[in-house]
Amino acid sequence: MTQKEILLTPEGLKKLEKELETLKTVKRKEVAQRIKQALEFGDISENSEYDDAKNEQAFVEGRIIALEKVLRNAKVVHDDEHAEGEAVIGRWVKLKDLETDEIFEYKIVGSAEADPGNAKISNESPVGKALIGKTPGAVINVEVADGVLQYELLEVRREG
Repeated sequence: MTQKEILLTPEGLKKLEKELETLKTVKRKEVAQRIKQALEFGDISENSEYDDAKNEQAFVEGRIIALEKVLRNAKVVHDDEHAEGEAVIGRWVKLKDLETDEIFEYKIVGSAEADPGNAKISNESPVGKALIGKTPGAVINVEVADGVLQYELLEVRREG
């Protein structure tokens, strides 16, 4: 089965590589130390410290596997490969909600980097999909459960 290509910005790639390195070199050692200490308490059948440490170990190992898979299938997208003013992965967009006149600013990123709380939306999200390839002045329609939201793309800019 072919793995889905995961799009990342150069910044996103560095962030994931750094997280992976920290998990492998720091977190693994910390968890191993916690397990060792918990085992020194004796009977592990009722040892919550041991259980917690083993759960954390499973989480760390799972995250390492997930990050390695993402990085194996990653394709770094450079926004300078696209026309100036075009909404693509790695660029910031400013949108105006045509119903409420509210202004939003987002950075379009690949799904592995998406963080809506920090204004990073995925190119695979409904808004992200509608924006890709558009230029300022475009009106985009985004279908949601309650109907259709309309936004005007006011600005597209590079990082910074």
